[in-house]
Amino acid sequence: MLSPIPSLSSHPVRLALAQINPTIGDIDGNAALIARFTRQAREQAADLVVFPELALTGYPPKDLLLQEGFVEAASAAAKRLGEEHSKGLTLVFGVPLPLKGDDAGGGGGSASRRLANSLLVYRDGRLIDYYDKRLLPTYDVFDENRYFVPGDRAVVVDVAGVRVGLSICEDLWRGQDVGFAERYFDAADPVDALAAAGAQLIINPSASPFRIGMGAAQRALLRHHAVKRGVHIAAVNQVGGNDELVFDGSACVVGPGGELLAAGPCFEEALTVVDLPLAVSDAGLGVARPALPVLSGGAVDSLLTVATEETLFRALVLGVRDYCRKTGFKTAVKGLSGAIESAGFAVLAAAALGPRSVHGVALPSRYSSAGSQTDAVDLAARLGVHYSTVPIERGVAALEATLEPVFAGRPPDVTEENLQSRLRGTILMALSNKFGHILLTTGNKSEMAVGYATLYGDMNGGLAVISDVPKTLVYRLARWMSGHYQSLGIEGLCSSPIPDASITKPPSAELRPNQTDQDSLPPYDVLDEIIERYVTRRQSPRHILDEMSAPGALVRADAATVKRVVRLIDLAEYKRKQAAVGLKVTTVAFGSGRRVPIAQGYRPEQGL
Repeated sequence: MLSPIPSLSSHPVRLALAQINPTIGDIDGNAALIARFTRQAREQAADLVVFPELALTGYPPKDLLLQEGFVEAASAAAKRLGEEHSKGLTLVFGVPLPLKGDDAGGGGGSASRRLANSLLVYRDGRLIDYYDKRLLPTYDVFDENRYFVPGDRAVVVDVAGVRVGLSICEDLWRGQDVGFAERYFDAADPVDALAAAGAQLIINPSASPFRIGMGAAQRALLRHHAVKRGVHIAAVNQVGGNDELVFDGSACVVGPGGELLAAGPCFEEALTVVDLPLAVSDAGLGVARPALPVLSGGAVDSLLTVATEETLFRALVLGVRDYCRKTGFKTAVKGLSGAIESAGFAVLAAAALGPRSVHGVALPSRYSSAGSQTDAVDLAARLGVHYSTVPIERGVAALEATLEPVFAGRPPDVTEENLQSRLRGTILMALSNKFGHILLTTGNKSEMAVGYATLYGDMNGGLAVISDVPKTLVYRLARWMSGHYQSLGIEGLCSSPIPDASITKPPSAELRPNQTDQDSLPPYDVLDEIIERYVTRRQSPRHILDEMSAPGALVRADAATVKRVVRLIDLAEYKRKQAAVGLKVTTVAFGSGRRVPIAQGYRPEQGL
């Protein structure tokens, strides 16, 4: 059922939120993307179309901002875009700009100039106003103080008779959604300034990376702002994968009573169009326009209603797909062992790239169980991926014979185990080089935390897809994929993709006889709880022990276990510094969001 055409004398303001997937640095391609979505907004008679933070360059552009010529190219493209594509509506998009008065072409290059993280507002080919982001996040993966100078003014523009306040991402969040609010205790609140300036609608373009479980907190902040100031809040996020970061899109509009008026989908490009109940005078468009469909039951916010496992699946698939697409890879190679990571990983790769673009390789040794090999064959057949076998036994024997003279008198140990992993890594890299596949590596967060991975072996690869997914969540994800195979979007898949044995058998690296992970690691529920507390919450070992040994603790650990796991986490930092880029899906991931020195002498576990 469609709502009636509004009267010509007065109509609500029609807002379009464009969650797009830009490629960092592809200024011309991003400009064309903005122009295409602007045309769609115009076809739907929008008064105002809003694009994400730094949409023209993609986020985060990092040191491209310091490269001579980059900001100039973005500024020129922004001018062309605004002048040529804003006819009949107000166009708002993000771009880095030199501060007014700075030399745009000075002899020192871009690195010598001061820049702002800006929004430009164009209408009918004219620059109406601009806004510079006032709060610059510099924590976790963000480093905006390195590049930008904060703005110092509130900006409210008139759009079809409605007062629209401009803000960018952190201006609204103020670090509250990730626990860094104390950084802004002394800073003026940009939202208060907009409300004081008479804003009826506050727009908030952002580039906020996806994190499991943060959707509810972010939506609650939007409702808080809307109710506190009695205004409409409209947020639009970037979508897509850029290196280790994944962005979910998830545009939404909240009314002054905290009600959800519209919501965009997660993890896909979309144009969300909504009529806001703000009276618009004849200064508006004043022409008939197509009515928007009325949704029975109101707007549905998929960011809050979709299960955690499905959200994680979609985030990882998008991260793999975009990393490959934006770096030029069309096919992938990965080791297949029948283990749960190997199985789940193959499903993610098949969903991201298509089954015929995935090449699974079994690399059995003398310790590989018959069950692991048959599980790998079964998995490949279910998914329809390419499958081949490259036995490593002769190569391992040759390496052992080569090293025998210098190893004489020393019993076999982890060195010989790692030879197997490193030979596998060498073979997989050879296949990557020969055929142009990207090598995807399968280590999970639990393994990466404690160093349960072989440097230059199973850590080889171009993208670590599940390096931020703890082992316990890997199991949950695998079970969800098995039970929802119809929702995975994999062509030809007609049954559960993961063999039951891959989920139920004890995890093992199979590098020595009868090996299991729990020979050298605590149970994964215990390990993951300690990792969550030490890495994500940054609790001290004493705090961890007190809470995990307290009566009623759901997951328990003793002092020896806490002490050992904390030490392993610290010791493995040198491995993580050499690891492939890993997709970030939790609040704190190993990589750019956790900056710990390798050569350091702090030993927090010694106090236990």
